Amino acid sequence: MINSTEGLFDFGLNEQQERRAIELHENSIVIDMLFQGPLSPKAIPDQISDDLKEKCEGFADDPMTYGRMPSKLISQLAKYGNIPQFKEEWFASGITAGNRQLNLSDQESMILSMADVQAQFDAYDWLVKARNAEEIRDAKKRNLKAGMISAQETDALAKNLELVDALYDFGLRMLQLTYNNQNQIGAGCAEKSNAGLTNFGIHFIEHLNQLGVLIDTSHCGKQTTLDACTYSKQPVIASHTGVSNIFNHMRCKSDEELKAIAATGGVIGVFAMPWFIHDDPNDTSMNHVLDHIDYVVNLVGVDHVGIGTDWPMSDVTWSLVYFKEHIAPKLGFAKGNGPSTETVKGLEKYSYFINFTRGLMSRGYSDQDIEKIIGGNWLNVFEEVCG
Repeated sequence: MINSTEGLFDFGLNEQQERRAIELHENSIVIDMLFQGPLSPKAIPDQISDDLKEKCEGFADDPMTYGRMPSKLISQLAKYGNIPQFKEEWFASGITAGNRQLNLSDQESMILSMADVQAQFDAYDWLVKARNAEEIRDAKKRNLKAGMISAQETDALAKNLELVDALYDFGLRMLQLTYNNQNQIGAGCAEKSNAGLTNFGIHFIEHLNQLGVLIDTSHCGKQTTLDACTYSKQPVIASHTGVSNIFNHMRCKSDEELKAIAATGGVIGVFAMPWFIHDDPNDTSMNHVLDHIDYVVNLVGVDHVGIGTDWPMSDVTWSLVYFKEHIAPKLGFAKGNGPSTETVKGLEKYSYFINFTRGLMSRGYSDQDIEKIIGGNWLNVFEEVCG
């Protein structure tokens, strides 16, 4: 049941519109294509945050381990029912399906993350692994939640396509080509060279097309994105990005890229990252997110727009501060430019996700177009590529 009072952003809707928004949100298939939830720092009790800090202190000399450890411990606690907010937030959000993310930064991380993701599916009788669109529809009918397995980096794969096949068999259905930096496939958005796809990258895309895996270009450089759209015979997506003409950040896409993605039949997911969509992350609201959605709709049409929030994280505040200071620079972000503790006003918790539906209604979108943006377009492209 969607919480109809807590966290509602003031869009100036009347009572009839509010009732219509709730009904539309509850009846629609809602998809967050870069779903870092269902938890967030504001949904995790302070006592748990304090306990995690004490458990992690012994690893403070290893920044990568220390920074990533809290989210892993949170996942473990949630699996054993020690954080009931995990289920409560997901169901309150109204989100039908969201990705469950693997870490392919190296092979050890790949194996550990596969175990962690599978443990989620094993632990929750209300969460199903979605390998095709019909499994998402079925989850909606049965009042269950669906997880689509994805990854944002490919370093662990090197040039071994057998590993890609194994991940597909495990359930992988969305894969990002690069994460900010240069890799075997192409140049990321933080690379000054803007070199585009490598020869192997072109072959890699052919292989993903054959398997039926969504090609994600969110963190790719401009030329890599354009090349992906040129060489892919299947729709290409950007699961979580913004509009560079609104806010000129390396993580946002140019009009040329947005048009190229749409021309493949793909979908552009707009994110809710305060640092990447507005010049003041401390004063970024749902209206700024909606500005990006409006722009993409006007540029390429409503059939090519979706949501991929990417924020907030299932993490705790002290860990996010540490991430920004010590880990983000290692991932290609400029110093001080990585994600931290700020959130979009109106999306401080995933249980406030109905603000997307309410906000789109406030901007005059029809019910049919709202259904497309909050999930229908993702479902269509998922079905076209993955079955």
